Amino acid sequence: MIAIGQYNDLKVAQKTEKGLILTDGDKEVLLPYHLVPATLEIGGDLNAFVYIHKDGTLLATTQRPLACVGDFAYLTVIDSTEDGVYMDLGIDKDIYVPTREQKRPMFKGDKHVVYVFLDDSNDRMVASSRLTNFVEEDDIDLEEGDEVSLLIVDRSDLGFNAIIDNKYIGLLYTNELFDELHSGEVRRGWVKKIRVEGKIDLSLQPMGYGHILDSKEVIFQELKASGGVIALGDKSSPEDIYHRFKISKSAFKKTIGSLYKERLIVISDHEIKINVDEEAE
Repeated sequence: MIAIGQYNDLKVAQKTEKGLILTDGDKEVLLPYHLVPATLEIGGDLNAFVYIHKDGTLLATTQRPLACVGDFAYLTVIDSTEDGVYMDLGIDKDIYVPTREQKRPMFKGDKHVVYVFLDDSNDRMVASSRLTNFVEEDDIDLEEGDEVSLLIVDRSDLGFNAIIDNKYIGLLYTNELFDELHSGEVRRGWVKKIRVEGKIDLSLQPMGYGHILDSKEVIFQELKASGGVIALGDKSSPEDIYHRFKISKSAFKKTIGSLYKERLIVISDHEIKINVDEEAE
């Protein structure tokens, strides 16, 4: 059965005046000639995206949409009406966002993270910026420390909301961020904590001792490359530490503390250096 708003494996059934007729063995869909690959012939196979045209017919395209049904995506408003707006989907078909599905009013030129779904009444693709209506909340298949893909949504009072692995929503806290974040960015992140009520706290840095092991090697090699001394220590600012090593001050202190216990470095308030006495032994 052809899945609307998704990629489908189809076979070329026949040619018409308007294009090629593709089929899944049950339904037929039109692929306009200007989108037909040069080598495609009758009987050939094609993986194509399928949607409903405004006249109600099924159309296929070899263009690659910015999102499929079931995806969260960062899209641009290109036109507006009294009842809603249209966003650029990256293909000949724009996607409609009814006013009722707008978390806040959308205007031409705006960019928003939206969720793409099928309208139950007509199977047409529509989108919504009311993201919490579409994320999974009850069955969270994640564990603390998991590496995840994050789509940055927007700023809140506490930090930045982010879509996790195209399924869940979580929060990056402002006081743990040392990079500028922008809506629509895709970042690598880690699950910091899953709260009893199902809320997910996120981090842009790995969690656990494995991260400390990786950071130890990075910092020690950087020390060697810097002549044995780096002007960062226990009392250096979180911003300076993150600028140099892309880790939090807490992770930095744990890492240099581990190096100190191994007698590899000497630590002061604003400096770390290789323990030359230990190297000389």
